[in-house]
Amino acid sequence: MKNFIDPKAKLGKKVKVGYSTIIGEKAQIGKNCIIGNNVTIYPETKIGDNVRIDDNTVIGKKPMKAMRSATTKEQVLPPARIGNNCIIGTSVVIYRGTVLGDKILVADLSTIRENVTIGDFTIVGRGVAIENFCKIGSNCKLETNVYITAYSKLEDHCFISPCVATSNDNYMGRSKERFKHYKGVTVKKGGRIGLNATILPGKVIGEDSQVAAGSVVTKNTPSGKTVLGVPAKVVRDVPEDQLLKNQ
Repeated sequence: MKNFIDPKAKLGKKVKVGYSTIIGEKAQIGKNCIIGNNVTIYPETKIGDNVRIDDNTVIGKKPMKAMRSATTKEQVLPPARIGNNCIIGTSVVIYRGTVLGDKILVADLSTIRENVTIGDFTIVGRGVAIENFCKIGSNCKLETNVYITAYSKLEDHCFISPCVATSNDNYMGRSKERFKHYKGVTVKKGGRIGLNATILPGKVIGEDSQVAAGSVVTKNTPSGKTVLGVPAKVVRDVPEDQLLKNQ
């Protein structure tokens, strides 16, 4: 039940720490933070002010590399950094080399891999997985069980509905040719993707474009258009009152 706080760790004023928590060497935790039970904060991790970290969460974990991994690299990673006023839920895993901005919510059971950046005010919903080498903008919302594949980019104000799946490998793990073509997806500013849609490798969701629920995107989508179907095709303009400029 006892905590272990390394003597070289630095905790700000009015930090509250639950039971069975480990805070590693040279970790830095800002003022007014609340850290739950059984939390592991790895060495050198930097956490801002007014951050809440719930039970069983791990921050600053080093990546594992499988012998056949195509995207995980042997590398020296900088410490994980969590901005001010963030809320990190229960049983979240945030890897070393990840940078979170301010006022971000990461809900229970989510995983954020190494070499990921997330902008201010973004919501990462329950059970979301963000793979390595991704960039997520500010004011985005990724809802429950979204999967963001490695090497993807989401610009600001993107909305990703529950169970959206993305891919970066057209070869599905077969042939050496695939190593030349890995490419994640891009969602431009204000792009929205509906429930259970699938976005194939390298595809670009245009600015203020809308992907209807259940669609499979096999081609880039035009800005300001709604696409629907398997494969997805343009069906209409996004209504004027839904465009980002009118919000």
